Amino acid sequence: MKWVKRFFILALLVLVAIQFVRPEKNNKGYASLDAFVAETKPTAAVTQILKTACYDCHSNQTVYPWYAEIAPISFWLDEHIDHGKGHLNFSEWSTYSPKRKDHKLDELIEMVESKEMPLDSYTWVHKDAILDETQMTALLNWAQLARLNYIGKNETQ
Repeated sequence: MKWVKRFFILALLVLVAIQFVRPEKNNKGYASLDAFVAETKPTAAVTQILKTACYDCHSNQTVYPWYAEIAPISFWLDEHIDHGKGHLNFSEWSTYSPKRKDHKLDELIEMVESKEMPLDSYTWVHKDAILDETQMTALLNWAQLARLNYIGKNETQ
């Protein structure tokens, strides 16, 4: 029984200590999305969908919930955001080749159609990120139209 008490004391001390270690925040501002918005021209409705359901994990602008200040949740969120940005970062859109832009939009279409995005772990807390059929249709139509800018362009353009 004594080892259980020591374990819990040690766990509590570790929990308190990690509160002083903070991952860097991912909030460089929505201006980082200007190139993406200018190039793909989303409608106002699609812009709102992207802001509500996508940008937190797929851009350099995250709106953090209150619980993001509590470790170890803060570390989990940081890893989750880094992983999302590794797959698609709208803030880095201008650095992508036309072929990669087309591929990323194709992946976006595939993930939304299969309802793999936004992730369940995100929509459990962000209920406004759950896409209804109208929102999904608007997002998919926009992405298909935006793809026309890149289809058939080679890597050097």
